[in-house]
Amino acid sequence: MSVQKFKEDILNKIETAAEKALGQVPEPLELGFPPNTELGHFAVGCFPMAKQFRKSPAEIAKIISGKITPDDVIHKVNASGPYLNISIFPEVFFGEFCSEIILKNTEYGESSFGKDIRGMVEYLSPNTNKPLHLGHLRNGVLGLSISRILEATGHRVVKANLVNDRGVHICKSMLAWKRWGIGSTPESEGLKGDHFVGSWYVRFAQEADENPTLEDDVQTMLQQWEAGDPKTIKLWETMNNWVYDGFAETYKNFGLEFDVFFYESDTYKMGKDVIQKGLEENVFSKDNYGNTVFDLPVAEFGQEKGGEAKKVTLLRPDGTSLYITQDVATSILKIEEHKLFFSIYVVGSEQEYHFKCLFQILDALGYEWAKDCYHLSYGMVYLPEGKMKSREGKIVDADVLIAEMKKLAADEIRQRDPEGRLSDDEINHRAEKIGIGAIKFYLSRVRPTQTINFDPAESISFDGFTGPYCQYAYARISGILAKTQNGAADLHGCDFSLLGNPEELLLLQKLIQFPEEVNNAAQGFNPSKIAVHIFNTAKAFNQFYNKHHVLRAENKKLVTARLALIKATAIVLKKGLNLLGIEVLENM
Repeated sequence: MSVQKFKEDILNKIETAAEKALGQVPEPLELGFPPNTELGHFAVGCFPMAKQFRKSPAEIAKIISGKITPDDVIHKVNASGPYLNISIFPEVFFGEFCSEIILKNTEYGESSFGKDIRGMVEYLSPNTNKPLHLGHLRNGVLGLSISRILEATGHRVVKANLVNDRGVHICKSMLAWKRWGIGSTPESEGLKGDHFVGSWYVRFAQEADENPTLEDDVQTMLQQWEAGDPKTIKLWETMNNWVYDGFAETYKNFGLEFDVFFYESDTYKMGKDVIQKGLEENVFSKDNYGNTVFDLPVAEFGQEKGGEAKKVTLLRPDGTSLYITQDVATSILKIEEHKLFFSIYVVGSEQEYHFKCLFQILDALGYEWAKDCYHLSYGMVYLPEGKMKSREGKIVDADVLIAEMKKLAADEIRQRDPEGRLSDDEINHRAEKIGIGAIKFYLSRVRPTQTINFDPAESISFDGFTGPYCQYAYARISGILAKTQNGAADLHGCDFSLLGNPEELLLLQKLIQFPEEVNNAAQGFNPSKIAVHIFNTAKAFNQFYNKHHVLRAENKKLVTARLALIKATAIVLKKGLNLLGIEVLENM
């Protein structure tokens, strides 16, 4: 029996008892857990029934508890204030849930509420004038984890990357290399391609501070690019390819996955056509300066000081496009090419107004699916010295951070291996998964909208609210299971009636809650739900393991039952971490 079916059966018994005692079927109830495992295995609050039955929740709980007859599943029911507390026979409680988890294995926690609903998660969206930084890593963690969580709930997800590969900022690195590069390449300088191109973007900013006329020169280069000048296009292709090679290496190292790439250079012209058609259909208009504009609805956006509707500029007087122009085009392209039911944009909170305008424009153009577009806004990642500034070269470079985290992990592993039993290759293998897992967990453990002060030392700790702590709990269980004959628990003849102490009950509660937390994370586009739950599961396991023996339990039957419980725990830990893009280790 599935977790959901088991819980539904218990609720049905309570509702039947309520109808028998009070004369009518109660409003839908929720099955939760009591605050103390000694009170029971499940709890139902009677607050929703108070208005319906015109009685206090405590009175209702007392009445219903007297109408529920214990059976082969329910051991006893008691009223505690406004709550009904239900105790299940241990052999049923542990047997049903441990068996289901072990038999489902990697599919445990998955559901079908999003079955056949196809959507896109667009994330990362880098510029081709600089390498990825810590902010991109947070974006990537959110995009990847949301994609996996949606897939686990039955959605068909297309993971997309919109590459900002054109514009004045791209021309700045191009102009700097053309002026001062003297034929240098990433290979000649021993640099990754994205780092190499990024150094020229910084060089432009430095030179422009001394020579402001460079800003005019870069605008001329942009005009040459838009006019299709062969030499400018050739330079643009060469430098972008250097960047793509560098990005690909970072994607692989950090475990980012994409099904499709969109390029701004392919969509900006299409955007002009869409806006022109909207102008002809009076969706847009021309202002006094010759800009093509959209009047934002006053109800949602308010008015200017003069009382006029606020406007969004879509085309300049010379016909050149803006970011929102090509975003309109790309939004249409995505939906039509991939037959999407929804589209999620993972972009920083500073773009909230932009996306609010974008979705309003799409709606005004008559696209019904505009209501199914969602901006997954996330907060900034801060450093001790302040906000990242790419034009000055003061950023937390993604590659540098990944390398530093691997080093910190390797140092921690060596401290835990004073006898030097591990080879350098094994240390590096473990350090890679621990270091990257530490970054991903730290960036996903809080709500997306929350700002983060990234602390590398805290994130790599094997103790506390961290990825390594959760990975270590899994490795600990793997080590125990490896000492058994078949590396797993034998469910046949397993006596689950021997389980039931407070630590075992708390641990099983966490395992039971996992599918619900996956659904909550999917519905709220909030991976922190998974991170928090996996940490609490690892914590519950450690509390159990520190107090009770597994392989040295009092008798063989108890050993087998506890092996089943920790095997189920390992499955949940691995699945949850995988949903966050974090790999586990069998040994740490």
